[in-house]
Amino acid sequence: MRKAHDLIGLPVLTVESGKQIGQVKDLLLDPTWNIRGIVLETKHWFSSLRYIPWEDLIAAGEDAITIPNDSVIQELEQADGHQYALLEGSRKIKGLPIVTVGGQQLGMVEDVYLNLEWGTQIVGYELSEGFISDLKEGRRWLPMPESATKGEDAIIVPVHCTQELEELFVSKEE
Repeated sequence: MRKAHDLIGLPVLTVESGKQIGQVKDLLLDPTWNIRGIVLETKHWFSSLRYIPWEDLIAAGEDAITIPNDSVIQELEQADGHQYALLEGSRKIKGLPIVTVGGQQLGMVEDVYLNLEWGTQIVGYELSEGFISDLKEGRRWLPMPESATKGEDAIIVPVHCTQELEELFVSKEE
């Protein structure tokens, strides 16, 4: 598994010209917990946000993301309105509490995980209970449940997720 956060900050290069057209600022997720695209960092205050649909990426490697050419870049306003951002905006995932249907809070979303082949499906959440708890006890990992509802103020998961939480080693450098 790899953290989705590993994509943030990677340079985006065109294969056609070898030119860097920006860096990854955020990820767009759909309601079925699939990555739908990457949001590019803007260089100007008044520029509109741009994104690249996931299917237009050639590769998402450890050191860079490659695209065929800059014609695949779209204005974020063209994206489907039912998408969420991982890190920023009013519909972001990071920082939302995960709460069971039974009302127990399991932690706050710190990151999401993808499979090793950089697939688009989210396979789990990295949860935090706060800075002090992270230092004392570490973070926890919750495998993606069969159902998870992203609400306005929380992500709701089945009650049995309480038993599926696993301890997660987090290095001190993060």
